[in-house]
Amino acid sequence: MARFDDIPDMPALRARIDALDARLIALLAERSALIDRAARIKSREGLPARIDARVEEVAANARRIAGEQGFDPDLAERLWRVMMDHFIAQEERILSGPDRS
Repeated sequence: MARFDDIPDMPALRARIDALDARLIALLAERSALIDRAARIKSREGLPARIDARVEEVAANARRIAGEQGFDPDLAERLWRVMMDHFIAQEERILSGPDRS
């Protein structure tokens, strides 16, 4: 677990949090673009947006990685399930849309 004793005060702490949030958003935007690509591949291969075995695999991975990083596995799983529900809906929109290549 990282230590942050070098952060002297709340303004500095808030700046670090804001910078981290920006990095997280950039990573989520990248994930969203990958999901768009997954939907196009699934369309070509005749796969559904939701593949239950994969959903459970991703949730288990989130729990495992969270535990390894000292982060609450229950929270990680809840966050990932919300995220997966959103991205599955995103895939479904693409799969049902006109541009399916």
